Amino acid sequence: MDFAINVVIPTAQAFIMFSLGLGLSIADFQRVFSRKTAFAVGAVCQVVILPLMAFAVATLLNLPPIMAAGLMILSFCPGGVTSNIITKLSCGDVAMSVSLTAVVSVLSFITVPPLVTWAVLHFMGEAAPDFSFIDIAFFTFLLTTVPVTLGVLVRHFLPKLAIAIERPVEIIAIIFWVVIVGGVFYGNRAIIVELMPVLGPSLFILPIGMMLVGLILSRAFGLTGREGKTVGVEASIQNSPLGITLATVLMGGISATSNELAMPSAMYSVTMYLVAISFIFLFRFTDADRRSVPAE
Repeated sequence: MDFAINVVIPTAQAFIMFSLGLGLSIADFQRVFSRKTAFAVGAVCQVVILPLMAFAVATLLNLPPIMAAGLMILSFCPGGVTSNIITKLSCGDVAMSVSLTAVVSVLSFITVPPLVTWAVLHFMGEAAPDFSFIDIAFFTFLLTTVPVTLGVLVRHFLPKLAIAIERPVEIIAIIFWVVIVGGVFYGNRAIIVELMPVLGPSLFILPIGMMLVGLILSRAFGLTGREGKTVGVEASIQNSPLGITLATVLMGGISATSNELAMPSAMYSVTMYLVAISFIFLFRFTDADRRSVPAE
């Protein structure tokens, strides 16, 4: 079990992030500077507004301390690797989605550790697990920044190899994603049923709220409909396996399959897609400005 906790889960998470980086080019990062308004709105929604909304939801719904801390950990994670697929199905701006996910993921080793430390201590108080801020920063760096950067470098310097292995790597990454989330669900199936009345509402309110906030702010700042959909998707689809991995690291040896701190991330893996599917159908019926000029 220790091997799974200390090696398998972190390695799987790093591989998932490597698969993201492998599909990126240097131009994807440069695109941030050519579309400043759109990326600024997307980044603020994901890095600032999402944690604030998670805090409000956890507080107003009076979640148990460990559940509130777990929800906050999830909100600090960058966008999920599947957000690009959801964006495409929503007729959004896939290039913007890829770039936004990449930039926020690479910078997460700066934003995630202090926020996670604060949230766990704030909500759990004396019941907080004994963990090191340095360890969280180091793990976040190894699990996000390093593999994404490595994937980008492989794409840049070995483009033929990257193209050849991109699809198999993507499939393996999806399998890892299913194994991590599925393992937590299976190991906690009884607890999940018990927690659903308590935790379930927050896990629907958060993605619905963030999708709406993304759409409203995008319209307020003059973004196109495609960009607005992208912002909404990026703000509501999170990297739940990273949340599970961080919760496992924080609990210091408690298996992800018996870790209540990981429950919000695991359960959000389902609710966020249920919400996303609903909005995909809505977007496809209300798409009116697909050819609008992108905001500068």
